[in-house]
Amino acid sequence: MDKEYFQNKYRTSTIRMNHWDYAWPAMYSVTICTENRICCLGDIKDEQVYLSEIGKVVFDCWLDIPNHFDNVKLDDWIIMPNHLHGIIVIEDNDFDTEGRDKACLVSTERKFGHPPPKSLSSIIGSFKSAVTNKCHKNKFDFQWQANYYEHVIRDFEDLGRIRKYIAHNPLNWIKDRNNPINIK
Repeated sequence: MDKEYFQNKYRTSTIRMNHWDYAWPAMYSVTICTENRICCLGDIKDEQVYLSEIGKVVFDCWLDIPNHFDNVKLDDWIIMPNHLHGIIVIEDNDFDTEGRDKACLVSTERKFGHPPPKSLSSIIGSFKSAVTNKCHKNKFDFQWQANYYEHVIRDFEDLGRIRKYIAHNPLNWIKDRNNPINIK
């Protein structure tokens, strides 16, 4: 019935990889942006990042991720004025992922709108929620962009390239596509 009525009009495409379970052990590169790319996390001066009070909340919550997900380790990461780049390592999960959804689509084994436990989307969702809650508790006006960018790191060459990108991000801020002066 709804197929005829909506004719896929309201279907949104996913940016996630098809046939990939985002709870599988792997290294994931993520970029999380502030809403409207507002530069509220800090400033770049002399190619160094100086965090704002909101940026310090982001810093603390990012470091706290492994305390809430025992299967997660953090690799290189950096907070920029309006986004964060980080590498999240998901290690072996202690539950069976057979029959679960791929690319964080709807599963019959969980409630709609709730990501699979210990998956990349649940880790990022929990992190974003913690930051937003702490900011609001401290009367900071803050919001994240609704989605985030992810990339499954495939090999050591890919990992090296991403680590280099993260390390050089403050140096390249002037030409960064997330820098408001470059957004048209």
